[in-house]
Amino acid sequence: MKIAMVGSGYVGLVSGACFADFGHEVVCVDKDDAKIAALEKNIMPIYEPGLAELVASNVRGGRLTFSNDLGSAIKGADAIFIAVGTPSRRGDGHADLTFVYQVAREIGEKLSGPAVVVTKSTVPVGTGDAVERILTESGTPHRFAVVSNPEFLREGAAISDFKRPDRIVIGAEDEFGREVMRDVYRPLFLNKAPILFTGRRTSELIKYAGNAFLATKITFINEMADLCERVGADVQDVARGIGLDNRIGSKFLHAGPGYGGSCFPKDTLALLKTAEDFDSPVRIVEAVVKVNDSRKRAMGRKVIEALGGAEGARGKKVAMLGLTFKPNTDDMRDSPAIAIAQALDDAGVAIAAYDPEGMDLAAPMMPFVTMTGSPYEAIEGADAVVIVTEWDAFRALDLDRVKTLAKAPVLIDLRNVYDPADMAQAGFAYTGVGRG
Repeated sequence: MKIAMVGSGYVGLVSGACFADFGHEVVCVDKDDAKIAALEKNIMPIYEPGLAELVASNVRGGRLTFSNDLGSAIKGADAIFIAVGTPSRRGDGHADLTFVYQVAREIGEKLSGPAVVVTKSTVPVGTGDAVERILTESGTPHRFAVVSNPEFLREGAAISDFKRPDRIVIGAEDEFGREVMRDVYRPLFLNKAPILFTGRRTSELIKYAGNAFLATKITFINEMADLCERVGADVQDVARGIGLDNRIGSKFLHAGPGYGGSCFPKDTLALLKTAEDFDSPVRIVEAVVKVNDSRKRAMGRKVIEALGGAEGARGKKVAMLGLTFKPNTDDMRDSPAIAIAQALDDAGVAIAAYDPEGMDLAAPMMPFVTMTGSPYEAIEGADAVVIVTEWDAFRALDLDRVKTLAKAPVLIDLRNVYDPADMAQAGFAYTGVGRG
């Protein structure tokens, strides 16, 4: 099949490369000429493990190409995926659908034959209806269907998630759309990947509901962590104890500094706005958003307390290990590190930081932070070391070297990477999350 993927960002590039690896003929389209030129040189716009190799392999095989010409890219395409950004709109939190609608209008103007138009972008309920109206109003004489096909890719594991998905959700209103999408995903039938066909609006809501539920699990265990600290319990044992219940499950029960990234913050806000628009408030999600926002600032205060409080912290230096919102990505969007660093700077604390992939994007967000070339360079002369992101590079630090380089053996572990008893034996003043 021929597939056009409009948008060559995180979702579009990963999806396009994986579809090409299935044997489809894929054109990834983007209006950013510099991005297309870089992709043609196998320079990725994002960090995702294995992506550069996957793209190069399929370009060599002639299955994957790049273009800035939407008209030529969609010519003869069986499926046209819209995979452009839908950031939170400034001022009100609604998903900004400007790019989605702009692409839909261009598709309507340039469609040269029958095709299925697929919204891969994360969009609020009813967006597919609007895309269908735009295509109809364009006056195209060609048969089309509009389908919702939300993505469920985890940054850092996106390729395996695409090729071995928990489920594939397809929201279609007619058999033409369903049949084309069956052919698009036919290569995954061999893996017995479950495909759920629903109505278009249901499919759109599934994406938001799924992310909101996961965000709720994270926020729940973070609040349990606070309670554990007060009552003298261990949140990791609590998480394991409840996660062994298969009705609950163990995933997303890791206490930490709060969620961030490209999905949970904007998707929970967009769900709240949709609920408001339809006069059906979702109070649980409202609480989740509020608690998560306050948690990031609270983690900054946690570090300040470990430094001796507001008076004791002023003038001290902290080494921040990890800046991205999670490991194996360079994504800094809504990372807890931003709020934590700001709180420390406001308290008069000097900050040196190291992240394996995120420093280029982090630097303009944190002009007051000194970026370094290694974790040990950041630690040199520090009064405390703070683990903010659980990169593998921080899981086995040379603790003797850390003690030699740092002014004081103080470790604030916001991801519970280390064992408190081991750290005490090693001579560290250790602070974890939820380890009363």
